[in-house]
Amino acid sequence: MKKIRKIRFHLQIEAEEYLKYYQLGAANVRVRADNGQLLVFPANRLQPYVTHDGIAGHFEMHFDENNKFVSLKRLSV
Repeated sequence: MKKIRKIRFHLQIEAEEYLKYYQLGAANVRVRADNGQLLVFPANRLQPYVTHDGIAGHFEMHFDENNKFVSLKRLSV
């Protein structure tokens, strides 16, 4: 049975700032998770949540037992 880990974090990135990530291609986002852990992941994982204002909300990221990305969902705006 696969064990899925999850970590929650709040993120707010203005549209202009996210555009810089997008233009760099493989740029990483660094954010402090709710539990204090530093989380670093590719900015393109946030693409589905980009609006004209940027990205904002409380998110939950899921990982498998090997700490490989499984999914990301926004919990609230």
